[in-house]
Amino acid sequence: MINQLSWKVGGQQGEGIESTGEIFSMALNRQGYFLYGYRHFSSRIKGGHTNNKIRVSIKATNSISDDLDILVAFDQETIDVNHHELSLGAVVIGDSKFTPSLPEGSHAKLFSVPFTKIATDLGTSLMKNMVAVGASAAVIGLNPEMFKSVVEQIFSKKGATVVEKNMDAIRAGMEYFQKEASGNVGDFSLEKADGKHRMFMIGNDAIALGALTGGARFMPAYPITPASEIMEYLIRKLPDYGGTVIQTEDEIAACTMAIGANYAGVRSLTASAGPGLSLMMEGIGLSGMTETPLVIIDTQRGGPSTGLPTKQEQSDIFAVIFGTHGEIPKVVLAPSSVEEAFYDTIEAFNIAEEYQVPVILMTDLALSLGKQTVEPLDFEKVEIRRGKLDPEEVLPEQEKGVYFKRYDVTEDGISKRVIPGMPNGLHHVTGVEHNEQGKPSESPENRKAQMDKRMRKLDTLIANFPVPVVKDEKHDNADVLILGVNSTRGTIQEAIPMLEKDGVKVNHGQIRLLHPFPTDELESMIDKAKKVIVIENNATGQVAQLLKMNTRLNKVESILKYDGNPFLPSEIHNRCKEVL
Repeated sequence: MINQLSWKVGGQQGEGIESTGEIFSMALNRQGYFLYGYRHFSSRIKGGHTNNKIRVSIKATNSISDDLDILVAFDQETIDVNHHELSLGAVVIGDSKFTPSLPEGSHAKLFSVPFTKIATDLGTSLMKNMVAVGASAAVIGLNPEMFKSVVEQIFSKKGATVVEKNMDAIRAGMEYFQKEASGNVGDFSLEKADGKHRMFMIGNDAIALGALTGGARFMPAYPITPASEIMEYLIRKLPDYGGTVIQTEDEIAACTMAIGANYAGVRSLTASAGPGLSLMMEGIGLSGMTETPLVIIDTQRGGPSTGLPTKQEQSDIFAVIFGTHGEIPKVVLAPSSVEEAFYDTIEAFNIAEEYQVPVILMTDLALSLGKQTVEPLDFEKVEIRRGKLDPEEVLPEQEKGVYFKRYDVTEDGISKRVIPGMPNGLHHVTGVEHNEQGKPSESPENRKAQMDKRMRKLDTLIANFPVPVVKDEKHDNADVLILGVNSTRGTIQEAIPMLEKDGVKVNHGQIRLLHPFPTDELESMIDKAKKVIVIENNATGQVAQLLKMNTRLNKVESILKYDGNPFLPSEIHNRCKEVL
């Protein structure tokens, strides 16, 4: 028996590849296995190669694997594109419909199973993915009945007959493969999982759940890959809690509507990717100037322009930090796991209201759309902090013709906030420079006072932020410190034991707060290492450049990947060895 394996299904987009992976993984999740899944898909509705790779383990796993044990192919292209990942003795199961074949010299074992014919004989060719699930279950030694609860969940609305037909397809796929293989398959039987109930979710769902839990009740947004699932989740859930989602005409409207809602006292967010973020820049500046809370989710993808809408990249870092004209305080968070995405979304709303600034929570495609096992979330840890806003406060009466000092120059840079309708809270709001009452002012003295006030806001943020850098420091004198952001965390964690086995002493830090930059935290780590390597999915080493801008570090090595694919553990291991 084995304690983990890697499984992949591939075919043409639109023929059920995603649902095949979903049914397979959901069933295993319910048995207590840990999973990590990553989808490769094209930026079109139908057609083009797509695949879903899922790692299954009896231990926690946060990365896709280097190799592949089982490949389920609905067309020859799937075999041609993915065969290089196959491990020695791997199993390939292809639909007999296209007469599958392996490339010359392959060490995998090929089995032809008539997915389409079996499904058609049972009533409809649409069930071919269920036949494939059954064949996969036969390889791994799973009981087909373990899929029943998943099938019932998905198809129960269509009636008991449809549920049973799909279960028949799974059983038929298993029975055919068992006869076809006849003992010619290696041992792919998984050790029994612990049976514990855990969530299995993508980062976008965790963000949406975090927004809902954190008190958000309004989301204006424009659909865009890979952010759309946040909007879709909240469309379903927000109305149950008195909230709503509006699909706007563009990202400019989405950003300014979110600002308006926050000004009115309703926690609001919008979500987009690089192209949409570009359109929001003027609105982000408005949030900074008017000191109105704003939460934006940026799910990074391949750029520039339309770029690679469905591929991995981390190239928005400079844009989110430096993109707005002029100078405003803003906060940039970068969660590195699905669990962190949940908690950091809640924290984003708290920070936005406490400091009255725009907060950008930045993920990447692998984190936003990659699906992984998540331990039960601790809702006792959730707190709502609204800063200097109390809608029930009775404000002192103002003299006639005198406005409330909404932009009062305070020691911490944060003024008392009011919302429309609060008695004695009348003030002016404008995007031009203004005095303490909000009235336009071009006075040099006022300009300096207001600028200094705004820029003082974040002086205390790093000290109050829970975990600006996720640290794994085993050595006081490490050979290398590896740093990363977002989804690279799990892959780096898997590469570290390989390096340690080679005799390399490794410390690891995952930067969770990108702006303001946690200089002191990182310098303390840098001082304990002979060399620093930054792992990032972009062409210019943006995180490495931030390090050099904000720390004493003069030299840093970059390991970059910008071909649209996430890092694999072996890539990090091999390339770190080259640098060292």
